[in-house]
Amino acid sequence: MTTLELQKMANEVRKGIVTAVHSAKAGHPGGSLSAADLFTYLYFEEMNIDPKDPKNPDRDRFVLSKGHTAPGYYSAMAHRGYFPVEDLTTLRKVGSHLQGHPCMQHIDGIDMSSGSLGQGISAAVGMALAGKMDGKSYRVYTLLGDGEIQEGQVWEASMFAGHRKLDNLVVIVDNNGLQIDGNIADVCSPYPIDKKFEAFNFHVINVADGNDMDQLRAAFAEAKATKGMPTAIIMKTVKGKGVSFMENQASWHGTAPNDEQYAVAMADLEKVGEALCQK
Repeated sequence: MTTLELQKMANEVRKGIVTAVHSAKAGHPGGSLSAADLFTYLYFEEMNIDPKDPKNPDRDRFVLSKGHTAPGYYSAMAHRGYFPVEDLTTLRKVGSHLQGHPCMQHIDGIDMSSGSLGQGISAAVGMALAGKMDGKSYRVYTLLGDGEIQEGQVWEASMFAGHRKLDNLVVIVDNNGLQIDGNIADVCSPYPIDKKFEAFNFHVINVADGNDMDQLRAAFAEAKATKGMPTAIIMKTVKGKGVSFMENQASWHGTAPNDEQYAVAMADLEKVGEALCQK
């Protein structure tokens, strides 16, 4: 897809996020919105996947290690054709396949259930090792939150991945700077994030604007060209990106918009869409 097509799709993914969380009256919009461009790039450009054949053994794998941002994940999957977009309004409802955190038993195309912070990257590392052992060419991607990397298990998995030279693994950190309790630097600073991954024998790519499709495109091309070591992409993003009153507000980490706020949010995103159509 062209950069403009990706931008338009990311805006639709954001609409799906806001709609799903509003309908559920619960969920995590802030980190879903900051990662919406990343979800879109992975599912519409980067990964070798087919919604009609979601269990193909040669498919690329994705693990949402920060599983609470399932609304963003689900919205990208729905727009990619894994299930109807209309299902997004059933988020967290009794009997819905769209649970509050990703569940591989309920949705074809989800490679790993996740939600317990720190554990997703370990599963992704295992998948990458299995690919190497089986002589497969698939790649494994995992998305972590910058608050999540305060978990020790993240670094155990990273140590193993670096030691095993898993160059089929791409670890992405959504560095929006905010977690549920506030600024990550104040809660328990993980900085410098890039130096930590370098110490664990990763090739590190710093993306100045992780909400910019061209910068994401360049980063993933560099990751694909990297041999002999895993890659960590550290992307600076804006929490709540695209919704005026949610941007850079930790309070929107896990809060659902009411009816009035929903209307404002959707109007914001409509304006973004209209601007993109003028390009």
